[in-house]
Order: sequence, then C-alpha cells, then structure tokens
Amino acid sequence: MDCLFCKIINGEIPSNKVYEDDLVYAFKDINPEAPVHVLIVPKKHYDSILAVNDEELNIIGHINKVATIIAKETGIDKSGFRIINNCGEEGGQTVNHIHYHLLGGRMLKWPPG
Repeated sequence: MDCLFCKIINGEIPSNKVYEDDLVYAFKDINPEAPVHVLIVPKKHYDSILAVNDEELNIIGHINKVATIIAKETGIDKSGFRIINNCGEEGGQTVNHIHYHLLGGRMLKWPPG
C-alpha cells in the first residue's frame, strides 16, 4: 500500500512519535498549526471515517481516550484543546488514512476555516 501514514506507522518514514499502543500511533504534525499539534492515526488502514464499520467503532473511542492522555501529558488539558477529523476533499482531508488532529497551546478560533 502506498499510504503515507502506513509508511510512518511501519517506520519507513521517520516521525516524531508522541504515543503508541497496539491500536494507534500518534506523532507531531510536520506543519503544526498550534504549539501542540499531534496526529493520532489508527494502525489499521481506513481511508476515512466513512470506512469504519459498526463492528470497529471502538477505534474512535480509543482515539478519543488517547487524545485525552496526550492532552494531559502536554499540559493542554488545563487550558483547552480541539480534536479534529477531516473527511473528504471539501472537509480538508489530505491523506486518505483516517486521522485525528489534536490541537492546543493557544486560543483556537471558530469557525476554523
């Protein structure tokens, strides 16, 4: 598979790892939009949130749990943070592997874009 995130997870492309367990891999975004900008990626490849079937929805809850762990470890749990999933071209998804952005460390504006 020629997926950027699969290659990062497999160690073929270097990354700045923040967290890893059996289900997910999290690393610092190479173009951060905030002082804390971490991508949380399931190790199993899904093109987008639309590809996660009902039997596998537990991965979404796990990603949220990991996001709170990372938020606490980076200290943004006290000031606030945002978890974002982009889906499809108009939703801003640029890599076809489901991933969540954890952003914090500054005032985040709304609407985002």
